[in-house]
Amino acid sequence: MDTIGIIELNSIARGMEVTDSLLKAAEVRLIRANTICPGKYIIIIKGIVGDVKSAMQVGIEIGKENVVESRVIPRLDPMVICAINATTEIKDLKSLGILEFFDVTSALYAADAAIKAADVEIIEIRMGYAIGGKSFVTLTGDLSAVDAAIEVGSKVGAENCMLVNKAIIPSPSKELLESLL
Repeated sequence: MDTIGIIELNSIARGMEVTDSLLKAAEVRLIRANTICPGKYIIIIKGIVGDVKSAMQVGIEIGKENVVESRVIPRLDPMVICAINATTEIKDLKSLGILEFFDVTSALYAADAAIKAADVEIIEIRMGYAIGGKSFVTLTGDLSAVDAAIEVGSKVGAENCMLVNKAIIPSPSKELLESLL
């Protein structure tokens, strides 16, 4: 499993500067670097733990007061990367769980915690674009597994006061499920 680093900034110009600097600082791969609403910038890198930590340290130092949130997540579940890149293939939709956050970083951390806590699949991680900088995670599985995953994932956002809401829909309508895919 890979380690990812996430830096969320409130400046687009500083975000691009940080991206360049942290990519030059260590042997890491860029997963995503782009604007998100409302005028923020998100950087997600991947690599081995030591390199990610080194790159993140450089990024945080350069980002300074523009860093809104940052986090290193070791041993990231591969399903989270698939959900970030919108390449998740869900074959069997069951109960639906939703986690909603004020920031993107908490959503990624919560998605990883949720997937490790229960036998669920992540449908999508929507990250800050066209939703006012908020983010949400949708996941599916048996009701008891979704309940456990949502409980663990919501604690992540509650710890840093970034959880907006959570929901569990035991038997989602066919139309709702189709709208998610």
